[in-house]
Amino acid sequence: MNPLARELNETLSGSVMHELLSPYGRRFYFPKGIITQAAEAKEHAHRFDATVGLAVKNREPLHLQEIASHFSGLSAGELFSYAPTPGDPKLRNRWGDEMLRKNPSLKGRTTSLPLVVPGLTAGISILSDLFFDVGDELIVPDMFWGNYRLIFEGRKQAALKRFPFFYGDGFNLNGMEQALRESAATGRTSENNPKAALVLNFPNNPTGYSPTEQEAAEICRRLVALAEEGVRLLVICDDAYFGLFYEENTYTQSLFAELANAHPNLLVVKVDGATKEDFVWGFRLGFVTFGCGGASAAQYQAMEKKLGGAVRAAVSNSSRPAQSLLLKALETPGYEQEKQAAFELLRERYRAVRRILEERTLPEGIRALPFNSGYFMAFELDGGGAENLRRKLLHERGIGTISIEDRYLRVAFSGVDLEHIEELYSEIVAAMEELA
Repeated sequence: MNPLARELNETLSGSVMHELLSPYGRRFYFPKGIITQAAEAKEHAHRFDATVGLAVKNREPLHLQEIASHFSGLSAGELFSYAPTPGDPKLRNRWGDEMLRKNPSLKGRTTSLPLVVPGLTAGISILSDLFFDVGDELIVPDMFWGNYRLIFEGRKQAALKRFPFFYGDGFNLNGMEQALRESAATGRTSENNPKAALVLNFPNNPTGYSPTEQEAAEICRRLVALAEEGVRLLVICDDAYFGLFYEENTYTQSLFAELANAHPNLLVVKVDGATKEDFVWGFRLGFVTFGCGGASAAQYQAMEKKLGGAVRAAVSNSSRPAQSLLLKALETPGYEQEKQAAFELLRERYRAVRRILEERTLPEGIRALPFNSGYFMAFELDGGGAENLRRKLLHERGIGTISIEDRYLRVAFSGVDLEHIEELYSEIVAAMEELA
């Protein structure tokens, strides 16, 4: 094992963070090679910097004006230079400040500094490397983002263990707890302590459901209770659609805020980003933040170095222009007002869908699943046939939707302008009736 990895492991020794690491995670470290030496040179090489493989002219990155001309308000360095592997320090700090502002329950709690990754998918994928090995289990609700299969089952050969997302019209608290207990009964850390891992995605893709305030409190209470019983817990908060909450009783913070320092046996990781929060889907810009009860600043830094090393090994670093543009936006007056206007636009579409479904009677055996947030809602077809419905909508009516396991039809109302929402759902219901 590399001495740098051994040093990080010694710093983490005795913590749940160390216990939960996969063999890959224990091997990883941030090298003191080109990246570290280049960072030192940037600070101290006041004459010439001959470290990084980057061409310069007049001390600025050499660039093509045909590309630069399409940008305004950014310097050549903000556009064309390499970003540090962990991300632009100013952006990391600003995102941390924004995370605290959006999640007031984080006040007084300690976490790592958000580390930049090239999109939430990359963030979750790198976490799978750090914490999962062949045969490990990940607890997921049965309504989950399909890419988890590729990430955890395909890449890591881990097993997704599912529980029913809904119990009645709410989140299935008992199902979640039971699945975690069953997984902990068979799973073990390298120290032979029981372990379990859970991923929660709110607002949920594909259902568009987020827990109520009462459900969120109960989710956290049950997770902490398991930790108190000695279970080593990894909880990944996939907050891709964070902030898009449309109902008053919906919990509007990340569960990360309540779990960050909840117990020494509970490691919670927040994966979020600008993709949906700031409406920049093509930027591929995400953040990963760790929270753990009793963790020291040195231990958080050790986890950041392991994560940074994994980023370095996979993609080197994230997009410099995307980071520069997001930082500029966060510092621009009027940014929040414009973002609020975009939120209101999506909430109006949500309300229109809600009104239409309240006014219409669906064919027998079909129901709209509970939804209160995000981009989506979904229909459940008791007898199956979601794929036939999808194909009928697509080929006979020119309407695109997503079928899931032939039992659910996901509709992204986010992708349809308000004036067309009524027409969209009229066509969907008519196609359902034709197939009934």
